[in-house]
Amino acid sequence: MIPNMHDAEPIPAEARAEIDRLLQSGDLFRYTAPEDAPVTLLEREFAAEMGVRYALAVSSCSAALFLALKALDLPRDARVLIPGFTFAAVPSSIIHADLVPVLCECGPNYRIEIDDFTAKLDTVSAVIVSHMRGHTSDMDAILELCDARGIPVIEDAAHSLGTTWHGRKIGTLGRIGCFSFQSYKMLNAGEGGILITDDPDLVARAVILSGAYEHMWQKHLRPGANTTELEQAFGRWQNKLPLYNLRMSNLSAAVIRPQIPHIARRVTDGRRNHDHVAAQINASPWISVPEKLPPEDRAPDSLQFNLDGMSEAQVRTFVAVAAEAGVKVQVFGLTTDNARAFWNWQFLPEQVDLPKTRAMLMCACDTRLPARLTPADCDAVAEILIRAADTTMSETLAYGT
Repeated sequence: MIPNMHDAEPIPAEARAEIDRLLQSGDLFRYTAPEDAPVTLLEREFAAEMGVRYALAVSSCSAALFLALKALDLPRDARVLIPGFTFAAVPSSIIHADLVPVLCECGPNYRIEIDDFTAKLDTVSAVIVSHMRGHTSDMDAILELCDARGIPVIEDAAHSLGTTWHGRKIGTLGRIGCFSFQSYKMLNAGEGGILITDDPDLVARAVILSGAYEHMWQKHLRPGANTTELEQAFGRWQNKLPLYNLRMSNLSAAVIRPQIPHIARRVTDGRRNHDHVAAQINASPWISVPEKLPPEDRAPDSLQFNLDGMSEAQVRTFVAVAAEAGVKVQVFGLTTDNARAFWNWQFLPEQVDLPKTRAMLMCACDTRLPARLTPADCDAVAEILIRAADTTMSETLAYGT
């Protein structure tokens, strides 16, 4: 029996009372309450979970990335380096911020290719590291290279909530970390995002830019806490920045907050499922799952693997056979208009070819593997993937095509 791999985990029952209260009051705007609105509480709780000073909840991770760039106060048309393997929202956020995306190569393990990253680094003013699908690039090398040049690093940690690097939480390594609350992420609000930082000036700018008009930023000051540094930062930027109105609503926050205590369990279950399936499909001569880097403890929300030794036609056959058996697989480079294939980003001001990244995307597969699946469910998924590869290649060998 094939599990339902589409649905996310149910929203915890604890959310219902708060949702009902909000619906009865109609009080969905984050700044209506004098203090302790659901969005405000979410920000405090998420910051505590991540071990950082500040968090700002917004309408999406794309909004968080955009605000992070604007908060850095980069000059117009400054260049921002990103991996060639990411989601279209990342270069889009750069363009939206009046900046120029610069793409670097990614290798067959989906991570930033450090030589190409280094070669392009002196041409840029900032870096966004997308931990795409939760795969962490070599953050030791990246941070050392950027720190030596005074280049700020933003972490796009949309897929990496719960992942650690040398024991430190992903999203806390750079100047700013950005996370997603879209339905297929670790915390699910349908849409939503959050940025985190320890820098009071950066968060003050981001708060005002997000839509804290007049003196609404005062509701970001925690009563009883030492907020002098943050108040001074807000005072510096009052009336000096445009308002982009990227706020999160109280209803979204009410959905997210009860899920925070479930992060640790979801990370454990997700890692168990990923590693269970990966160990089985790695035994196939036609399938390989790239190893994690040694300092990385991943929190996978899906499964990625490469098809080895297959032609494009064979890759398409594999996808069709797996789908017929009940497991949907997308190949990033073969899916029509895939938003993760850099050659489909025709809005980029500078078009570039990345042959290593292109070669990887033509054989890199992606399938959902929710943390809620049981080991028996995972066995069924692995069996289908292995059988699809065997069927594809046995037909090829039999007919010589």
